[in-house]
Amino acid sequence: VDRIVNMNWENILPPPKGAGKDVYLTAVTHIDDKLVEIIDVEKILSEVSPFEEDVTEDVRSRSSERAPGHLPVLVVDDSAVARRQIERCLTAIGMEVVTKNDGKQAYDYLKELTANGSQAADHLCLIISDVEMPEMDGYTLVTKCKNEPAIKDVFIMLHTSLSGVFNKAMVQKVGADDFMAKFSPDELAERVMEIVDREQ
Repeated sequence: VDRIVNMNWENILPPPKGAGKDVYLTAVTHIDDKLVEIIDVEKILSEVSPFEEDVTEDVRSRSSERAPGHLPVLVVDDSAVARRQIERCLTAIGMEVVTKNDGKQAYDYLKELTANGSQAADHLCLIISDVEMPEMDGYTLVTKCKNEPAIKDVFIMLHTSLSGVFNKAMVQKVGADDFMAKFSPDELAERVMEIVDREQ
């Protein structure tokens, strides 16, 4: 590592629209008047050191015993690979999934959902959000959601590759309902089933 720079997430921007679909770019920013590209670490790891992405048959069979008809899960992550992994995991246990690329997109979507006076909990059973994202990070998203009367009752789980005491403290500080390290398909599937069944 040549240099470490601390920045606010508002200064981290989504990649340019013309960047293409299958790229390693997840965000961009400016440092010392230079454009800096931020790469999708999850995409690189999935290619260099792939790991099991599928939910095991045991967990699938337990999911089939549950009552059908759950509301969708909102998944927020700037990595296309991470979104695909989570969506694949959740659809394997019968959940419908809505995906957004960053906290700002997710917050705008939640405001749209509740613009008619309804509660976000009438539309979604759970929000799973990454922490490190351009424009609006997961901590800011949770804080804004928990301060919004129409959104605050939706269960929010932060799902991130960050770990440690600092992040657990931040999770409590911003008011998230749960925290989970990436990425174990079975563990995520089981946790989601437990949360959804409990929240119903």
